[in-house]
Amino acid sequence: RQNEDGTTSEVLLSTYEAAKCPEQLRESVVSALVAGVSTRNVAKTQDANTPGFSKSNVSRHWKAVGHQFVDQLRGHDLSEKDWAILMLDGIHLSQDQTAIVALGITTEGHKHVLDFELGSAENAEVCRGLMRRLVSRGFDCDRRLFAVLDGSKALRTVLLEFFNDAVIQRCLVHKERNIRAKLSKRHWGELARLFKRLRTIQGKEDAQDVVNELVEFLRPLNAEALKSLEEAGDDLIALQILDVPNTLHRNLLSTNAIENSFRNTRGKLGRVTRFRAETDQATRWLAYALTEVEEGFRRISGYADLPKLIDALKKTKNSQPKKFPPGLPVGESNGEGHI
Repeated sequence: RQNEDGTTSEVLLSTYEAAKCPEQLRESVVSALVAGVSTRNVAKTQDANTPGFSKSNVSRHWKAVGHQFVDQLRGHDLSEKDWAILMLDGIHLSQDQTAIVALGITTEGHKHVLDFELGSAENAEVCRGLMRRLVSRGFDCDRRLFAVLDGSKALRTVLLEFFNDAVIQRCLVHKERNIRAKLSKRHWGELARLFKRLRTIQGKEDAQDVVNELVEFLRPLNAEALKSLEEAGDDLIALQILDVPNTLHRNLLSTNAIENSFRNTRGKLGRVTRFRAETDQATRWLAYALTEVEEGFRRISGYADLPKLIDALKKTKNSQPKKFPPGLPVGESNGEGHI
């Protein structure tokens, strides 16, 4: 700069001074990425004279922060909360990577992302690794656990290895979608009507009547569709069998609570063009996305009636949950656990 006496002197730009501070630089990088800016465009959000925003530097800082998101997600002591409900579902990240995500709901109706496990598919070993870590972190239930699953046999088998008296509700949205795929479009309307009734009806007998209507509707139309319906068994109406208020049906008859999280998660992962399976890139990005999504969680609808569900789960308790220390081999489930 030009001084009053005609001499010149150097002036250190505040942006340069800030860039020399790793914490401030990292904060700027994270703020830009969280706002939706891609790594190659982060530099465009800063002053043109600010150093330290090369693509390699941005990636390095994001990697460090990404590990913090992983630690944050997996660092909570799960034994501090009274859990009533567990939801398990998978999210497809790439051709080679799928994550099984666990969402827990407390007795007060608060939702929390518990953890996730990456693998090539929703197989038993991936789910077993997830459940081992949940149990080691203190996930427990003082009564029969109520679980909502997407229909994966692997998830069901492994869940019963850890909580062998769990009440398992099959997601009605997934089941309706599976059956619809086997039917002609002209039958979709009636199928939707019957499933809508099933989602609103209360009590075991009335729910079974609707299931019987579904059987009679599908029998003359498609053998595979009927087989898909009957395969679910009592898991299809597990919540109605407990005879709790239908105010709880909206959130507990499907995995929509976790599916909605997936929709928001995909929005935050959308700018990742390729997940590299040989690195922990997917772990860092998924931990970040799920942590961000959880901040917008609200209590489930009908949470005021959760005590009635808790009471029903206590009344139907028939054994103590079987727990396995993480890392120890787990035997195959004997298939018990039906209501």
